Order: sequence, then C-alpha cells, then structure tokens
Amino acid sequence: MTQKLLAGSFQLMKSLNRSLILNKIRTEGPISRAEIAKQTKLTPPTVSNIVKELIDSDIVIESNQGESRGGRKPTMLIINAKNFFVIGIDVSPTSIYSVITNLNAGIIDSVFIDIIHPVTNESLLSLLSNSVKQLLNQNKQINHEHILGIGVAMHGIVDIENGIAIYAPGLKLRNIPIKEHLESEFNMTVKIENDANSMALGEAWFGNGYDIGDFVCVNVGQGIGAGIIINGKLLHGNEFLSGEIGHMTIDIDGPKCSCGNYGCLEALAAGPYIAERAKKQLVMGEESMLIEMTDNNLDQLTGELINQAALQGDQFCIKLLKQTGKYLGIGLSNLIHIVNPSCIIMGGGVTKSGDILLDSIKDTISQRGLTDQAKATQVMLTKLGDQAAVIGAVCLMLVELFFTESPHKNIL
Repeated sequence: MTQKLLAGSFQLMKSLNRSLILNKIRTEGPISRAEIAKQTKLTPPTVSNIVKELIDSDIVIESNQGESRGGRKPTMLIINAKNFFVIGIDVSPTSIYSVITNLNAGIIDSVFIDIIHPVTNESLLSLLSNSVKQLLNQNKQINHEHILGIGVAMHGIVDIENGIAIYAPGLKLRNIPIKEHLESEFNMTVKIENDANSMALGEAWFGNGYDIGDFVCVNVGQGIGAGIIINGKLLHGNEFLSGEIGHMTIDIDGPKCSCGNYGCLEALAAGPYIAERAKKQLVMGEESMLIEMTDNNLDQLTGELINQAALQGDQFCIKLLKQTGKYLGIGLSNLIHIVNPSCIIMGGGVTKSGDILLDSIKDTISQRGLTDQAKATQVMLTKLGDQAAVIGAVCLMLVELFFTESPHKNIL
C-alpha cells in the first residue's frame, strides 16, 4: 500500500466521527445522509462533509434513491465492499492458509502452504511472505492500493501491541516479529492476534456470535484455546495469556502435557493426544477399523482418522470421543463458572465429529453446572467452520477500518 493511500482511504477513517458514520453505513446501509445525522446526532453539514470525503476515497458509494416523504428522494449510501480488500492469514502448527477477501469477508482467492518441520523464525517469516506474494501474483487484476492491510491469526501466545508471536508451541518458536517483517516487506498495515481470539472475532462479525455481547469461542485442534468476549470486548489479560484453557488442569494424575505439567485439558482432549490415547488402547488389543485404515501402522493414526471412523459407526472411536467430550465438558464447566458466557462456540478439527462430541460436552456441563442456567449454557459449532480463524484475521483489519478503538479493546 502506498503512503498516499495510507494517508487517504485508510487513515482517513480514523477520527471518531468518520468511524461513527462509516460504521453506521456498514450496519444500516443503504442509508441517507439525513438518517445518519438523525441516528448519530451529528449535524447535517458535518455528515455531508465527512460523507463527501468517504465518497472521494471510494470507500462509500451512492446507491439507489430512497423513498420520498414529501420532497426530493434522498440518495442512499452503502459501503463499496467489493472494491476494497483485506488479506487474512491463519498460521497453524502445520500450515499457512492465506486468503484475500472483500470488505464483506467474501473469499476471492486463497493459498495453502505446508510448514515443513523443523522450522526457524526466519524460514516461517519467509513462508508468510511467499503466501502473500502468491496471493498478489494470482490477483493482479486487483488494485493493490485498495488492499487495506494484512491480518494474521497465530496459534500460541501473541503480543498484539507489538505484533510478535511470543510463543508458538506447535512450531517450537519464540519471539517471531511477524508485524515488523510483513509491514516492512509489503508496506501495509499488519495486525496479529491469537487464533482462538481471531475465531471469536470472526464469529462475532460473521458467524454465530453476531450481536451477542458475551460468548466464548473454543478452538480444539492440535492444541486448545479460547477466545473470550465480555461486553463485546476481547479479553486478553495482563500478559496476553487469557484464554489458554488448554493448560487448565483436569486430572493431576493425567498424562504429561507439552507445557511440562500433567493432566492439562490439552493433554486429554487435543487431537494429537486423542490419537496417542487411541494408539495405546489399540496396542492393548482393542478392536477398531482404525487398524485397517492405517494399514496396521498405528504411527499413522491421527485425530482426523478417529473422527472419520467414529462417523462411520466405529464403537471404539465413538467411545473415545465421548470420553474426550467429558474432559472438554469439565473444562468448559470451569470456564462457565468463571466467565458465565451466553453461549460457547466450538471449532477446530476435533469438533468435526459433531454431535458425538457435542452431546457428551453438553451432558457433562448439565451434570456439573451450579445453576439451572449454567447447566443449560448453549454449546454450538462455529458457523464459519474451517474458515473461522482466517476470517477472524480479516476482521482484525475491519475493526481497524470501522472503529476508532483497536481490536483488543472493542470488537463490536
């Protein structure tokens, strides 16, 4: 993005009144200037002047005329969502998934890159650059000056202020300067956030969390994390550790976790640990189609295969996932008693077993909740599915565009 654009069509929106008007057009459009003035309590001249700037920047366009109430028909305003773009990146322990979207988070194109282990900070940053370059090269018809920035959903602990991945356990890396690297290479605004928080942001803008002030989004895949939203705000904690529910102790005599502690929720319910538990039981003589699915090579066993077998009716895998649901239910019951969310939205690879897992989670919560309301806390799957984190990464830039407060302060 050129410096001219940064001073124009992006930074233009950063004043309170501009953001207020821009977000009103986003949520209420098509809307007239007069109606904006009425709803925002800004003066009509102020609205007209700001709208003119927004139209000149091409971020707002005039639409069909509205209905007349006894005079000239008002000209309606809408966001020019299809003419501006955002790049979103989801960095998991095994891959980098990048997309380019319009301002409605409609995916235009995507790039998928496998991460080959072992990996260094430098090689990961190179892969991130390559993913963005591929998107840009594949979409030369897009005016690159209309790409408003890059959002990155990163697993592990993230310093959102400085854009640094403090600790990425799945990659065994620390202090990765993602923001500095990408901003320097592409001259675009870059925002970075933890993947579970990004999922919560995506669900808040475009998924099952829309218009819900208090909810938790839980990502259960190779690790376990939660994005916690209270009063419409993402909770980060003092040192960005909020939501690391995977390291909540469930069984003090349980298996060792990657963090070094024993009996963590992650060590009982994350994908690799489920596969490890299955392997031990199969070696002891349990019967399952997993043996045939892996050609009797249990080293090939994955959480994904367990899900597939369970959905095909394999009783061993169904039992295994129900036990996993019980562990998750215990962890989520603890979370409910601390945060008391309106609902819990589940995502990640482990949740692809659907009701097999969810029913066990719900049963456990209903048994352990302190009140009838806690017992009945709604638990559902993410609306955005595999796209939740990457759409959440896109939303990091949408928050920057439509709100004066930064993403970690306010999402709605």
